Amino acid sequence: MPQHADLGLIGLAVMGRNLALNIADHGYTVAVYNRSVERTDEFLAGEGADAPIVGVPTLEELVQALVQPRVVVLMIKAGEPVDAQIDALVPLLESDDIIIDGGNSQFADTERRTAELAEVGIHFIGMGVSGGEEGARYGPSLMPGGSTEAWPHVKDIFTSIAAIAEGEACCEWVGAGGAGHYAKMVHNGIEYGDMQVIAEAYDIMSRGLGLDPPALQPIFARWNTGRLDSFLIEITADIMATLDTDGAPLLDKVLDAAGPKGTGKWTVVASMDQAAPTTLVAEAVYARIVSSLVNQRTTASGILTGPHGAIDDDIGAVVADLEDALYASKIVSYAQGFMLFEAASEEFGWDLDTGTIASLWRAGCIIRSRFLADITAAYRSNPGLSNL
Repeated sequence: MPQHADLGLIGLAVMGRNLALNIADHGYTVAVYNRSVERTDEFLAGEGADAPIVGVPTLEELVQALVQPRVVVLMIKAGEPVDAQIDALVPLLESDDIIIDGGNSQFADTERRTAELAEVGIHFIGMGVSGGEEGARYGPSLMPGGSTEAWPHVKDIFTSIAAIAEGEACCEWVGAGGAGHYAKMVHNGIEYGDMQVIAEAYDIMSRGLGLDPPALQPIFARWNTGRLDSFLIEITADIMATLDTDGAPLLDKVLDAAGPKGTGKWTVVASMDQAAPTTLVAEAVYARIVSSLVNQRTTASGILTGPHGAIDDDIGAVVADLEDALYASKIVSYAQGFMLFEAASEEFGWDLDTGTIASLWRAGCIIRSRFLADITAAYRSNPGLSNL
């Protein structure tokens, strides 16, 4: 097979498919491989039919299709599957080839993989990818870190596909080793906190002020036009407006239970290791854990009635106070997250640029918001800023 593809991509679940399409849209030829050949065929017959994307049935043919230095992106489940895929690739690759892990890997694993692959002359990048399905397709926030020597070879590809904020690509080198995945971990931790404080504001207005979702929708929509302008506030307003088939608010029918994923927990553990308080993230993780104890909470609700009765204060004044509280909570959460970056940077010798990290989150990612432009400006005007 002639070497003609600019990049290889392994893993054709929705994130992998959308990332391949995004890269192809920007003038690059992508060779794709999936463990299930049927999924590859389905993708090429559907979404990828008219794009510069070629499907290959084996890893050997994937490697043969790539120009040198070869670039292979892994969009697969984090953990052991990544190690297994790397083990299968290494014998097929040559010195100076590049492997990129675009999954939600633990940063310590990325540190280890970067060092192990360097011993055999292969460069490794651990790249945080945020924005979900839509971001991957049309412009994600990208947080690459790992082998510094690899970045110049792939920079043009990934800056071209990233989201744009104020004329700048939301993609820049974060640092060596596991720095990129560390940035994604903290991003997800802050996301936990953002969702928790939004939920608490909703709860006060729902149970305390007696407002149902249709009444709450214009409040969240108005908040989204001001300093709380963000993706999460925007979709909260959309959720409040969503009705079930019987015309009742869909939100009222959703089970109030949420399980935690790894990255929020990792952020809390890392903050303890670094003695950097991420209290809002920690409370958000614990809230998810408590919410998952449905049977215990149901039993307790029959014994412990808890506070009841509406808030008697002026509704407009309470809503205004909640807007201020929500904004203040976000400031605290982001300040704590960037304290963690400073501590980790010193611990691991990453020389993290906190202003750059803030700039990567202005668009494309789940926590994108107007507020992040203020944080970026603060760090750029005062690079030595010790605390937001």
